[in-house]
Amino acid sequence: MKRPVATPHKPAPIRKERNVVFSKFPPGQVPEASDFLGKIEHLEVEPHVERRAVGVAYDLHEHSLAEIEGTLEDKGYHLDSTLMSKMMRALIYYVEETQLHNLGAPERPLKKSQNEAYTHAWERHPHGDHDDTPPEWREYK
Repeated sequence: MKRPVATPHKPAPIRKERNVVFSKFPPGQVPEASDFLGKIEHLEVEPHVERRAVGVAYDLHEHSLAEIEGTLEDKGYHLDSTLMSKMMRALIYYVEETQLHNLGAPERPLKKSQNEAYTHAWERHPHGDHDDTPPEWREYK
């Protein structure tokens, strides 16, 4: 995932708190995964063994949920694959990717008024009778 270009001033942190939910089998993934994730810089980890989940908190400038879960899957951990988990995961991936994209987008000043855009378009539009329909067809009855 592409990170925004660094700016001279430090951007305001975008803190995210998410739960990574694991499948039932193999058992014992939560403590192992929380130990593994605890070694990653700028990532806060809290195991929830009873819910088969690991709570993670991070700054979006540093990490994303897609990156964290991808790393876990690469290490052989099995994430929850229920339909609801997959849908939530996809939504979070999309939202975070969109936020990162928007952080890298240049600011565009808005028009002074909404009508200004239409005024300029109307000025460029040719005025007068520009109906290409032949006169006999316009008066066809």
